[in-house]
Amino acid sequence: MDRLKRVASVLAVTLTAALLSAAPAAAQGCPVKIGGILPLTGSMAPITKKIAQSAELAIEHVNQGGGVKGCPVQFILRDDQGQPTVGVDAAKYLVEVDRVPAFTGTISSGVTGPIISSVTAPSKVVQITCCSTASPFTLDGRSGGYFFRTIPTSKTQAYATASETVRRGMKKTVVIYINTDFGTDMLRFYKTAVTKLGGAEVIAEVPYTDNQPSYRAEVTRALAAKPESLLLIGFPKDAVTIVREWLSLGGTKSIALNNSMRTMDFVNGVGAKFVEDVFGMDNAQVAGPHVDAFNKAFEEKFQADTKGPGVHTQYDALMVMALAMNIAKDLTGPSIKDAVRRVHAPGGSVVGTGPAEYKKALELIKAGKPIKYFGATGPIEFDANGDVTGPALVWKIKDGQIVTDRIITIEDMQVLFKRIEN
Repeated sequence: MDRLKRVASVLAVTLTAALLSAAPAAAQGCPVKIGGILPLTGSMAPITKKIAQSAELAIEHVNQGGGVKGCPVQFILRDDQGQPTVGVDAAKYLVEVDRVPAFTGTISSGVTGPIISSVTAPSKVVQITCCSTASPFTLDGRSGGYFFRTIPTSKTQAYATASETVRRGMKKTVVIYINTDFGTDMLRFYKTAVTKLGGAEVIAEVPYTDNQPSYRAEVTRALAAKPESLLLIGFPKDAVTIVREWLSLGGTKSIALNNSMRTMDFVNGVGAKFVEDVFGMDNAQVAGPHVDAFNKAFEEKFQADTKGPGVHTQYDALMVMALAMNIAKDLTGPSIKDAVRRVHAPGGSVVGTGPAEYKKALELIKAGKPIKYFGATGPIEFDANGDVTGPALVWKIKDGQIVTDRIITIEDMQVLFKRIEN
């Protein structure tokens, strides 16, 4: 947590230092501000450290590669604590006080939804999220087209989870899910998928509220259905408590998890020996040199691997934002919004991750030539709704560590979508 607090307090100042004195003045004034909102504290904090580090690396690469409109970028990161009201206040401060034209964030869909409705759309400020997957955000018109994400929606994760539970022969499944936009969205798509795929059955659904000291009542209610398997949809801090109480009360070890639990904080919190039979889903990266370059840069800077939710997608969220700001005719929300999809233009020159590739992109943009960004997750191409597609991965615990069991390719996901949606 000390590291996260330092990131929150110093990123706004230190990340501009290297280029501030050398950058030429621009009409909009230097430095250019980009905002960020993440749950540095609260139930999502265990997975936020690496996501915040990924943001730090992205801003470093942007500034080393030339910044935005000839100016260095000042990244202002604020804590939403995993709470909707705190998140909305943080977003309002970024927009109304810090005067950012765009920001990234956040992780929890339960926080992102209110931010879109209360700040992003009415203020016409671009928001790109690394991690919020609730599908209504880009489908129901609430964002006015100002919201984008570099992670596939919860439908991808739910369909992949359903496919894997059927493949593993899991039956009579009870679902314990966080009662937020994300949790209800995941549950809805999972039920649709297992019904279409056959061989699995949801026998009970139990919602929960995060940040509670105990979930014994929810676990007892779930066990009353006499399940043979459990799908847990939630956040790592809560999941530790839920799984420990589930197992202590005699629950099965046949457990499926969502991407948020792909962190050693969850594994160590429960105890590695107790979760050797569980599996989880997460979004995967398309293999390639640009993904490899990001992984190497992250590992060298932070002496840590890139495993975990949101690490790759947060980097891409900021790189896309910076590229779009350079493409935009000015640094207003409407101009930036119109430029976002042009970071991956048909027939554009391929540009990748890292400062040298970013510099190459700026040279192409200045010359009036189209670019096609291949990021830390692979090609970043937004559809009409502001969403992206991508592969998935199945993870498990082996010898006390989180390892990838198998990859579900984009082609396999397309086949799966056709099976489920006919």
